[in-house]
Amino acid sequence: MNRRVTVVTAVHGPSARFLPDAYASLCGQRLPDGWEWQWVVQEDGFTDEVRPHVPDGDARVTFRQGRPGGPGVARTIALARAEGTYVKVLDADDRLAPGALARDLAVLEADPAIGWTTSRVLDLLPDGSTAGFPGDPDDGPLERGAVLDHWRRNDFRAPVHPATLCVRRELLTALGGWMALPASEDTGLLLALSAVSRGWFSAETGLLYRKWEGQVTGQAPHGDPVERAARTAVAEARARDLADLGWSYPPAAPGPYASAPATT
Repeated sequence: MNRRVTVVTAVHGPSARFLPDAYASLCGQRLPDGWEWQWVVQEDGFTDEVRPHVPDGDARVTFRQGRPGGPGVARTIALARAEGTYVKVLDADDRLAPGALARDLAVLEADPAIGWTTSRVLDLLPDGSTAGFPGDPDDGPLERGAVLDHWRRNDFRAPVHPATLCVRRELLTALGGWMALPASEDTGLLLALSAVSRGWFSAETGLLYRKWEGQVTGQAPHGDPVERAARTAVAEARARDLADLGWSYPPAAPGPYASAPATT
C-alpha cells in the first residue's frame, strides 16, 4: 500500500524566499503511523533565483524547473513526480497550520466517497499577525455541486479556499490537473471537483495565507475585468458540462445485469 501524500508547490523567483517557511511548516506536520510526505517543488521557469531556497539533504524533497506557463502548468507538470495516493497543495508563500495533513488524511481515509478536502484559512499579514474572515461553511461534507452553486450566486467567490486543497490523485489526474488559465486555475479545478464529487471542509485552520506586496493575486492584471470575465466563463462551462455529462466520483459500481464481454 502506498501510504504517502504528495505536497505540490509551484514557485517563481519573487516567492522563492518564502520556501524555507513553507518547508518548516511541512516538517512540523505529524502524520499517522506508517504515513510520510513527499514535497515536489516545481519552478515556473528557468532562473537562478529559486534553487538556493530549496532545502538540501532531505530525500523527501525534489526540485525541477520548466518552461514558464503559470502556477497551474507548474503544478500539473509536477504531477509526473507525484508518488502519493493524495496530492496536497502548498503555495510557496504559504504555511501549513499544525495538524493540517493529518486532518486531511483522516477524512479521506475514512470515507472513500469523499474526493477532496479543504479547510479554514487565516491571512498572514506582513507584521506577523493573522486575520480570519466570516462566511465559512460548517465543518463537514460539501455535497456535490455545493461549491459551484455558491460560486455562481456570490459574484464568483468560492465558499472554501482552493489553496487548502487535498485531493485523491486519481481524481485530480482524471480532471486533467489545474486549468490552463493565467489565474484562477485553482478555483477552476475546485469547481470541477465540486461538479463531480463530494468534498469536505474542516473548520480548523489548515493554512496561513501570506499577504505580501509581490503576490500575483494582488497585481493589477489579476483584477482586469475582461480577463476575469473570460476566466470565470471557461471555469463555469467546464464545471457545468462535467455535471451535465453525469460522470461522478467514485464511479458507480456495475449493476448485476452489466453485460458480459462478447464471445465468439
